[in-house]
Amino acid sequence: MGFNVAIDGPAGAGKSTIAKLVAKEKNFIYVDTGAMYRAIALYLLRKGVQPEEKDRFAEECQGAEVSLKYENGVQQVWLNGKDVSGFIRTEEVGNMASASSVDKAVREKLLDLQKNMAAEYDVVMDGRDIGTNILPNADVKVYLTASVEERAMRRFKELMDKGEPCDYDQIEKDIAERDYRDMHRDIAPLKQAEDAVLIDSSDMTIEEVKTAILKLIDEKL
Repeated sequence: MGFNVAIDGPAGAGKSTIAKLVAKEKNFIYVDTGAMYRAIALYLLRKGVQPEEKDRFAEECQGAEVSLKYENGVQQVWLNGKDVSGFIRTEEVGNMASASSVDKAVREKLLDLQKNMAAEYDVVMDGRDIGTNILPNADVKVYLTASVEERAMRRFKELMDKGEPCDYDQIEKDIAERDYRDMHRDIAPLKQAEDAVLIDSSDMTIEEVKTAILKLIDEKL
């Protein structure tokens, strides 16, 4: 059984950034479950499915085969034999992932892959329901969050740096709406596990958050 670190939290809290750094520091495998759901979302969008067409999710997702590969220690997300890592980080895909990830069929499609990786390797896994649903017996659980305003500003700056047109107010609205959907969905809603450590990164640097989580891991190793 591998040593498992579960990092949950809302969109834009910095889960992926921190999880990657922690995994690298400890020489663990980083498993980005959000990227896996985004790959399914990309597939659905390419099939012409819209976020509100929930009745189509279960049937349409069956043709999607998602896998993770590691090249020089960097995780790549593959969809039906093609690397789609560069296509899954758009707002459109993120919003579809938030809508489709609540579907039972979509979740079951990815659950076995996630659990098998955690059983075999030392992993840092981040998402919405890792500590509460996917890895309920994780050795370390963290609920990483930040204010809606801070998360929107981070996303705004990220898009500006990439030269992509964006509107702060719309980003803030999208994040707030995504929080509500994630927290109120019927299947595996976003919530802090009872035994998870809460870390609010609103006024913390990336290095400070990383150090705090590494301390939690070292206390258990």
